[in-house]
Amino acid sequence: MQRSAGLYGSLIVEVTDGEKEPFHYDGEFNLLLSDWWHKSSHEQEVDLSSNPMRWIGEPQTLLINGRGQFNCSLAALFSNSSSSQCNLRGSEQCAPNILHVLPNKTYRLRIASSTALASLNLAIGNHKMTLVEADGNYLEPYSVSNMDIYSGETYSVLFTTDQEGSKNYWISVSVRGREPNTPQALIILNYIPTSASNLPNLPPPVAPLWNDYNYSRSFSSKILALKGSPKPPKKHDRRIILLNTQNLIDGYTKWAINNLSLVLPATPYLGSIRYGLNNAFDHKRPPENFGPDYDVSKPASNQNSTYGSGVYMLNFNTTIDVILQNANALQANVSEIHPWHLHGHDFWVLGYGEGRFNEKNETQFNLKNPPLRNTAVIFPYGWTALRFVADNPGAWAFHCHIEPHLHMGMGVVFAEGVQHVKKIPNEALACGLTAKMLMNNVHK
Repeated sequence: MQRSAGLYGSLIVEVTDGEKEPFHYDGEFNLLLSDWWHKSSHEQEVDLSSNPMRWIGEPQTLLINGRGQFNCSLAALFSNSSSSQCNLRGSEQCAPNILHVLPNKTYRLRIASSTALASLNLAIGNHKMTLVEADGNYLEPYSVSNMDIYSGETYSVLFTTDQEGSKNYWISVSVRGREPNTPQALIILNYIPTSASNLPNLPPPVAPLWNDYNYSRSFSSKILALKGSPKPPKKHDRRIILLNTQNLIDGYTKWAINNLSLVLPATPYLGSIRYGLNNAFDHKRPPENFGPDYDVSKPASNQNSTYGSGVYMLNFNTTIDVILQNANALQANVSEIHPWHLHGHDFWVLGYGEGRFNEKNETQFNLKNPPLRNTAVIFPYGWTALRFVADNPGAWAFHCHIEPHLHMGMGVVFAEGVQHVKKIPNEALACGLTAKMLMNNVHK
């Protein structure tokens, strides 16, 4: 739950010297999006771990580059709510960022979402955006008036300052995928030499309806790799289907994958696998599918689950398909969005579908130009197909990027080629059984 406490930041990776990116721009800005609660992350942890579980609720504020407002709005003039107008001089810590731009130039916005819960939609008033990069991989340029961004995702978009230069414009961030009880976050796009204190005279952009999943699916399905990008292997060596469910364990509310709720062991996986410490985690092979009679559209007939700490051991340099399968939560007619994030790899997003995945759905896979990503979303009651090559020695987390969901067990661990890992730093071994091993070696 550390991200809920504000432990996050952006790292910008520049292109290698001598290489050029496949697009041009005159300047760039970084936008780091997050959500904020007044209740501390420790209190949130206690609530989530209680019986009965006390849900954390919706965030009080959305933040852009760590700044936001509460109990007032920058655009109260255009709002139907009872919010008062924020009276800010600009020097306050909560004052919005202002992006200063020159007319008739092209700018790059690097956008990252580090939200703990919220799925978001971003728009620039009266300006089109062209998506050109996602998760560090180039895209076929895709022009939009607004864009969805899920926790853990990053994008680069280009926009041109081709609007009336005597005005300023809103950049808005809104909640998607959950009923939005959190106000929009707003910052100002300021056309120089217009004064930045002149608020835009048009209302902020309005996001699509929070539960318009057809819109979201359409947006995600149009994100494609730039021509010349690496293509996926045509066939997989192994397919793992991961059913996402909300469950009960001894009355405690948890999230589970194939009916196992992840509990991380005291000993780091990398060291315990590398040094053959058999008691460090559950060595029973985790399930790779779920029962043929399971109906993903209804609450499970048996909603109980168990804890697990097992690892999916992948053969090195093999091609792995992962099918993320969404399902009904504990309550009837409830299925949530889950953005899944893989450490140590990029994967190809081969496609999305509704209902339960079956082998016939393979005909829908995009093997021509699927995007390379490290985060992908599954929509309510749907599936998402991913493919990656297990070519990075190590033990890697694959998990829902929503903080409370991971805290409640929504993740798995992949391991591959661990025998190829040469030297593991002592700092990565200083817990659990590997710590005892280190201590014994010191004293020998």
